[in-house]
Amino acid sequence: MTERTSEAPSAAGPTWGRDLLASIVVFLVALPLCMGVAIASGVPPAYGLLSGIIGGIVVGSLAGAPLQVSGPAAGLTVIIWEIVQKHGLPGMAIIVLLAGLMQIAAGLLRVGGWFRAVSPAVIHGMLGGIGCLIMASQLHVVMDSSPKGGGIANLMALPETLTKAVMPVDGSTHHFAAGIGIMTVLTMMAWARFAPRRLNLVPAPLLAVAGAMVASWTLGLDIRHVTVPANLADVIRWPGVQDLTLLWSGQVWAEALAVAVIASAETLLCATAVDKLHDGPRTRYDREMLAQGVGNTLCGLVGALPVTGVIVRSSANVGAGARTRLSAVLHGVWILAFVVLLSSVLQRIPVASLAAILVFTGFKLLNPKAVKELAVYGRSEVAIYLATVVAIVATNLLEGVLIGIGLALLKLLWTFSRLEVGVEPGEVADGEVLRLAGIATFLRLPVLAKALEAVRPGSHLKVEFAGLEYIDPACLDLMRDWAQRHQAMGGRVDVSWDNLSERYHARRGTLHRRGA
Repeated sequence: MTERTSEAPSAAGPTWGRDLLASIVVFLVALPLCMGVAIASGVPPAYGLLSGIIGGIVVGSLAGAPLQVSGPAAGLTVIIWEIVQKHGLPGMAIIVLLAGLMQIAAGLLRVGGWFRAVSPAVIHGMLGGIGCLIMASQLHVVMDSSPKGGGIANLMALPETLTKAVMPVDGSTHHFAAGIGIMTVLTMMAWARFAPRRLNLVPAPLLAVAGAMVASWTLGLDIRHVTVPANLADVIRWPGVQDLTLLWSGQVWAEALAVAVIASAETLLCATAVDKLHDGPRTRYDREMLAQGVGNTLCGLVGALPVTGVIVRSSANVGAGARTRLSAVLHGVWILAFVVLLSSVLQRIPVASLAAILVFTGFKLLNPKAVKELAVYGRSEVAIYLATVVAIVATNLLEGVLIGIGLALLKLLWTFSRLEVGVEPGEVADGEVLRLAGIATFLRLPVLAKALEAVRPGSHLKVEFAGLEYIDPACLDLMRDWAQRHQAMGGRVDVSWDNLSERYHARRGTLHRRGA
């Protein structure tokens, strides 16, 4: 597909006004999400804001998907939380740095498009599993408690946390935090449904957080609030010599690869979705991969959270009328200016309110509609989706995704090994008919061999293969060798070898493309 024209008009042409307005809308959406994702990842909110700045200014300037907005993403909270628990903030920084370098290498090697070659069932399952994990962990934070560990541990501990919120003891304020969280969710739901059309550009999360701030301040609630340093530079932590010793750990490299793969998949799938929302320039996947790699390398160097392309901010960007990459860049500038000039305002935001936004986001990631969409392609796709979700919740994000990919590959192998073989009496004396239908590959060679061995010696065999879609060289060689032995024993074989070989062997390339 030929790309649309360049973005030359963005600087002085008629688009800058739309980009300016869109950047403000995206900034208002991104501000609470950056802090909420950081809290869910087990790091201070300032690290999420730092990532939002890098994702906007750096990645936005280099991006291959100009209207996509990058920043800290809910999809990585689970794996980052696990990394922080194991290795601390220095370990997270090294892993993010390595992941960024891997993305740069992938972009230079032009493998960006391969990240789209993942089964939709696995992708939806990954998002659904992430949604479950976010909800399970952040429901504790909504009630001013701390997450208990993995997905199962968080789910098992929910009754205890709910009890503390419903029946507070010893002067605890868990119920006040829960009330703020419920208020936040109800505000977002009500705004999405009843907002006047002329105010649609006002982001629901921002309105919900503003309401929570006012309620908490007016009522003087003694609940947890966001802590942000007066000087953002104070949170920047460059890697030290001691931190670099982590490079000798194979586990660290494996976790970096997991971050790179998941972040890249989320980014490029998001870019594909954003392309469907506008008629501007199409995504250049390798350039987008390279831009994300540069951004994550910088995030690792300063100790910030990793960035990816994010659909909520990107769709808000397109919906607000953005035309070029200027809107994404400017939204990063506005985050930086707000943190530098108005950090005291951020410190009035209740943590429960940000956690409630993530609970709401997690529910949307679960997306029950995905099951209906996948059901169109068969129950096996739904089974892969559900298995991926359960595996992620029961184990962890990386293992769950690998299990989903493994199931998708097993389904692919089954598809390529679907062969029906039957031997039945023929119309002539001592005649038999071998009927082949489906796909004959080496995976089904034993079945084909067993059917040939069942043919009576000396019989007249006719091979019918009208329903055969494909045959590979292994099966062809088996049939040729068997036919020679059968004829040597006085039998006959009636088959058009040219048609069988040329017609179906030539379709191998087409079949491989279907599988990809």
